[in-house]
Amino acid sequence: GSKMFIEVGKQVKIKDLLFGLIIQSGNDAAVALAEHIAGSEEAFAEMMNIQARALGMKNSHFLNSTGLPADGHTTTARDLFILTQAMIRQFPEHYDWHAIKKYTFNNIEQYNRNKLLWRDQTVDGVKTGHTEAAGYCLVASAKRDDMRLISVVLGTPSEEARATASTKLLNYGFRFYETRTLYKAGKSLTDARVWKSEKGKMKLGLKKDLVMTIPRGDYKLLKAELEVNSQITAPVSNGQTLGKLIVQLGGRTIATRPLVALENVPEGGWMTRAVDSVRLMME
Repeated sequence: GSKMFIEVGKQVKIKDLLFGLIIQSGNDAAVALAEHIAGSEEAFAEMMNIQARALGMKNSHFLNSTGLPADGHTTTARDLFILTQAMIRQFPEHYDWHAIKKYTFNNIEQYNRNKLLWRDQTVDGVKTGHTEAAGYCLVASAKRDDMRLISVVLGTPSEEARATASTKLLNYGFRFYETRTLYKAGKSLTDARVWKSEKGKMKLGLKKDLVMTIPRGDYKLLKAELEVNSQITAPVSNGQTLGKLIVQLGGRTIATRPLVALENVPEGGWMTRAVDSVRLMME
């Protein structure tokens, strides 16, 4: 496998190891990082599995840090997309490392194997891979205007084939899809009845912006439905989940998000609580 050529017994900075991993695909860097973080590669692989489950990577199981073949060591294109999306969102301050074209360590200069970094200035990552079993693989990402897409290509016969397939996927996505902010965080989407409160009602909305990539021209075809919990009673805390927003396209649900309280609603006085208790029994 590929290496960054770490000398035995030599101390290496974490940043250098990450550069060796990201830019040079160094298996020795992957093992060194794993052993430093978890004590052993096996323990680190278990940490990888825990994180994968937390991210929703349902079809992945890792046995090592390098990606080298092992019985039971598996992943899928969708899971690699989920991982890449999380990495870009959670570590934006480090993501630009994936666009570095070459790196020198131990007086050995190596080039990033992602050919798209030279061919398309909108491409800024992400990672190549190759084994005899998996073929030539590439997770790529590009940003054009305010839209970012991620492509995942597995099992191609050559470096050129994976680059070509990735370019086709990205170009297709940018041509035929668009990214829209459907709803802004904190914006009131509906009012809800709040029992046992002086105010009597409250505003509901989303915690985070709902941003989706959809086929161009389909924005007007989207349908949204709000499902609000019945018999909401005070006290209610800002951010408390009280329902859900469902977005559909062509009869198919494409997004579901929690509908939350946008304000605190305290309990009302004893008279209000007593009257509403009777009313609730009659509902």
